[in-house]
Amino acid sequence: MNTIAIVGRPNVGKSTLFNRLVGRRQAIMDNQSGVTRDRHYGYGDWTGHNFTVIDTGGYVHNSDDIFEGEINKQVKLAIEEADVVLFMVDAEAGLHGLDEEFAHILRRYIGKKPIYLVANKADTNLRAHGSGEFYALGLGETEVFAISSANGSGTGELLDAIVSNFEEAGEEEPNSELPRIAIIGRPNVGKSSFVNLLLGEDRSIVTDVAGTTRDSIEAKYSAFGHEFMLVDTAGLRRKARVNEDIEFYSNMRSLRAMEAADVCVVLLDASRGIEAQDVAIIALADKNRKGIVILVNKWDLIEGKETNTARDFEAKIKEKIAPIAYPPVVFISVLNKQRVHKALEVIMEVYSNKRRKIPTSQLNDVMLKEIEKYPPPIQKGKMVRIKYATQLPTHNPVFAFFCNLPQYIPDSYARYLENRMREHFDFTGVPIGLAFRKK
Repeated sequence: MNTIAIVGRPNVGKSTLFNRLVGRRQAIMDNQSGVTRDRHYGYGDWTGHNFTVIDTGGYVHNSDDIFEGEINKQVKLAIEEADVVLFMVDAEAGLHGLDEEFAHILRRYIGKKPIYLVANKADTNLRAHGSGEFYALGLGETEVFAISSANGSGTGELLDAIVSNFEEAGEEEPNSELPRIAIIGRPNVGKSSFVNLLLGEDRSIVTDVAGTTRDSIEAKYSAFGHEFMLVDTAGLRRKARVNEDIEFYSNMRSLRAMEAADVCVVLLDASRGIEAQDVAIIALADKNRKGIVILVNKWDLIEGKETNTARDFEAKIKEKIAPIAYPPVVFISVLNKQRVHKALEVIMEVYSNKRRKIPTSQLNDVMLKEIEKYPPPIQKGKMVRIKYATQLPTHNPVFAFFCNLPQYIPDSYARYLENRMREHFDFTGVPIGLAFRKK
């Protein structure tokens, strides 16, 4: 696979270049250093070559940042994974001590993979000419490219050099057809820990600090006969609690990940129960017509559990989220690896339910009998007769019922039909749409 890693110290413009190479504002950018923490993947193309780009956090050493060690680990993993490494420096600030420290790490890769020095912010001729000072970093014959990732100058020449190392054209958006599973919830409920446990690697940085994950992090899961894209998202807070630009963009990225997902896995904290923000997140996933699975994490922290503890807890959840009644609830402990495989099976069942197609003959055999048992109520002296039903060719299960007077079908009767459909066909975890049309 043609893979490019963008590395360097904080605040040199790595995420800006990443967004330019993938052709959209996919990574959060801010003048504050340390915004990017995890490895972030995107796809781009140039002159017939498709490639994967990895954005990384700023590499620092011996700082007071509690995330330093984890960020540095993510940077090293990205370098190992990459076919081409872009070492980004700041042409405006000039040579920096952190650049020299990072050059020590890259020297061990000289001769093993192509490394390019990218002098960013070279917006003037003076800065472009001055970028030659970075040859002092002593990376052998590594070429320096003076660019401006903000306005794109110099990036064409850089891309020409990069793709010259790729023997194959590469695959365009290689995972675009895979199911997308978004892990969502409030901050600090264990989303990143759950993702890391499934993947068997530290894909996302995990700390006890709420808001550690700032961007939506994608990774491919392939094990136990399942294959899908797993998306770790930043914790969703109420708008009133979002008081930083970075938090605002994190929230927006999480919402966008939810909108692009097939199934939303909502994590709750068992020690805190279901709170108003959890209910709002579930309602939002329902509004977006997503498959929903509710995972109650940290179940190991609940002491004195009895036979009915889980049942009573689930009843409280269903009571709070009513009238949304279809999401399954699974009690897990990421820390103790309890029922994680069960959660995985339920998630994939919900995805399968979301794609379920009911043959028209089978649908009518079942539903016309239910309608005959309990026909639509007479409204304003009008008798409604439902003739037949069919499933529409949509991404989510939507069924059209053809009748003589669709405007006289009350909501209560639509709910009756939905409940009967759920009894006969497995749509656990999936919202069902009903449409009434004139025949």
